[in-house]
Order: sequence, then structure tokens, then C-alpha cells
Amino acid sequence: MVLWFALGLVLSGQVPSSLTTPQGQPRRYTGAPADFDFQGADLRMVLRSFAELGGLNLVIDPGVTGTIDIKLTQVPWDQALDVILKTAKLGYIVEGTVVRVVPLSVLTTEEDARQKLIDAQAPAAVMVRTFPLNYAQAADLDPLLKAAVLSKHGDTRFDARTNTMIIRDLPDYLEAAATLIAVLDRPEPQVEIEARIVQTNTDSARALGVQWGGAGRVSPELGNTTGLSFPNTGSVSGRATDSGAAVNLPVPAPNSAVGMSLGSITGALNLDVALTALERSGNGRILSRPKVTTQNNKQAEMTQGVQIPIQTVANNTVTVTFKDAALKLLVTPRITAANTVIMDVELENATPDFTRQVNNIPPIDTQRAKTSVQVSDGATTVIGGIYVSREQATQDRTPGLHKIPLLGWLFRRDMSTDESRELLIFITPRILRSGL
Repeated sequence: MVLWFALGLVLSGQVPSSLTTPQGQPRRYTGAPADFDFQGADLRMVLRSFAELGGLNLVIDPGVTGTIDIKLTQVPWDQALDVILKTAKLGYIVEGTVVRVVPLSVLTTEEDARQKLIDAQAPAAVMVRTFPLNYAQAADLDPLLKAAVLSKHGDTRFDARTNTMIIRDLPDYLEAAATLIAVLDRPEPQVEIEARIVQTNTDSARALGVQWGGAGRVSPELGNTTGLSFPNTGSVSGRATDSGAAVNLPVPAPNSAVGMSLGSITGALNLDVALTALERSGNGRILSRPKVTTQNNKQAEMTQGVQIPIQTVANNTVTVTFKDAALKLLVTPRITAANTVIMDVELENATPDFTRQVNNIPPIDTQRAKTSVQVSDGATTVIGGIYVSREQATQDRTPGLHKIPLLGWLFRRDMSTDESRELLIFITPRILRSGL
């Protein structure tokens, strides 16, 4: 056996921290680097050498046998010892300042025996504790406690009336459950959500129409005839009245009208003309400013509008159902560690259109938006705007005659409408931490 240690090796006389690091965590080796060269060396003698040179209190199990071949250069000595133990399939137990080296199979057997002893003694050590809850719901905590901290001997119950957790388990596990409950049973901050919903409407219309008609007669009583035996008399009419006209293109519901009638002394020829015109413009603005306070991660709903009754008849039975025609805003806030609020927003703006009723039931004009936004505490965001614009131009005319230069307007009706609607939604969240 050849063993070389680099100069400057520090012997502490204590169990190195790498050997006491809990299993599953990364180990940090603090031993002085050294060179190691073992060729066919007896494993027990190598372990004793490490105990003497490292100042360890070492106990070697009788089941440790065999030889070791290893060559390491400038490796911390506690890491070298760890590598040798793994290579030889050995484990160790640290008890105070004593390190006990045993085969892994022995460790498994001892652990099984220890667990059986604990299981046998567990029923006598089981205790019951109650935990009244202030903020968390017992029904929500129950599955978390069972999955996270309870032993196989433990169990939980809860009283929904008093919101109390009842836990039965070993003392150590009860303490772990108490620690977890203290963390989870805390008041959640609330969020005040203020929404400003602005809807603007702009419309304009312009129309110009014309009605004209006339009547003419040839008759001996008027002193005029056709000069023929047949036909000797006749008449042509087309009057600007409700019953008909030569050109009947008025403006619906006009707010201005001009009429003119012309005729001969004998009444053989008459001409009626009526001009109707309409011009309208309007602007509207509707503002809703709902405000609601809700807990973190709890959905808040704000609704404003009406319900439309809808009747259905089936098997001689009349059933009335109601359809919402309202402005509805659903918001679910989530407070982040960065003092911002993430909001899941659903907006629906449904308005009835009574101008297009079917069986006295108006259709519902619906605008809907769904989004998720992140906003700083107290800041305002525009989650979206819905803009609808409609332009329409129509022209009614008399075939052929509307093309007459300069006089073509006497044979047509022009109408134009322009309508626009815009919906804007502003949302401001404010975190309320009072009483936390």
C-alpha cells in the first residue's frame, strides 16, 4: 500500500461536514486536497488509516471486507473517503462524533427494524389536536395536510360549522401540521376593482325626396277636343297625393317640406310638386362606473341591464324564460409578489334592439371581450375598445328620367346615413392590505 498526502493537510479531529450533510442535498467537501494511491490494499486498513490521519472516531462493522484499488490526485481527503465508501458499497451512520461504517445491506436491515419498532409503538403515542381556523377553509386544508405532513398513522377531520381542523397523529407530525397551518391560515389581501365603461354613439342622416304629379283633360265642356270622332275626350292623371303620383319618392318622416301647385284657368291642365327633406344628427354618451371589492383569487361580478322575457309554447303549456340583456363584467384578480395584479377579465355588452322585434321579442346586440392583463397597484389600464361604424347611401329613382341633365333630381330620392358606436373599458385595481 502506498499513501501520499499533500503538505498542509489539516487534521480537525471532528466529523467532516460533508459526512453530516443530509441525504439528497449537494455535499461540500472541506478537507485539504491530497494524493491517494492504494493498490490491492485491505479495505479495513485503508479505513483505519483515514481514521488516524483524519482524527475520526471510526467503528467498522465486521461485515466490511475486501480490498481497494484507487488513485486520486489533489482530491479533498473527505471526498476521497466518500468515494471509497461508495465504491465498496458501504454506508455510514454519524452518531455524535462517531462514524460507523457498515455494508448497505446492513443499513437497510437496521432501518427496517427501526421502522417496525416505531410502527409498533405508534398507536400508543398518537395524539389528537384541534386547530380553529380564522381565514382558511377547513375543507380546503384537509387534503393538503393529508398529502404533505401526516404519517401513515395520522388522520384528519374537520367541523364545517366552527371551521376547525381535528388532527390525529404522532407528536412530531402534529408539530409539522401546526407549522403548515400557521403558514396557510393567514388573511388574504383584498382587491378593490373600479371599472369605467364608456359607450359613445354618433349618428347622422340626410335625405331629399320629391313627389309630383299632374292631370290633363280634353273635353267639349272645356272647349277642347281631340278633333276626332273617337276618341273625342280623354284624361291623363298622376297626382302627388297619398293614393299615388307620377313620381312618388318622398322622404320617410320628413322634418321639412315644400309644395307647389300649378293649373290652367279652365282646369284642363294641373301640376303638383312636393319637395321633402330630412337632416338629423345626434351624439350620445353612456358612462357606467361600477366598483366592487373581492378577495384575492376570488371572482367578482358586476351586472347592469334588463332581462327580456321569452315565451315558448309546447303541448299547450306556456313557458317563460328570461334572457339577460345587460352589461356584465367578470374579474378575477391575482396579487403577485411584485405588487402587481393579474386580472382575468370577461366583458359582455348585450343591448336589446326594439326596432327589429320578432313576435314582440327584440334581438340582442352583443359585444364580448375576454382577456388577461397585468396592472400595477392603483394604475389604470384600457383592456380594449370595440368600435362599430356603419355608413349607408341609397338612391331611389325613376328609370331613364333620372338621367335628364339638370332636371334629373326631380326623378330620384337620395338618402344617406352614418352611424358609429364605440365601447371603451377602463379598469383600476387597488390592493387593500388593512388588517393584515
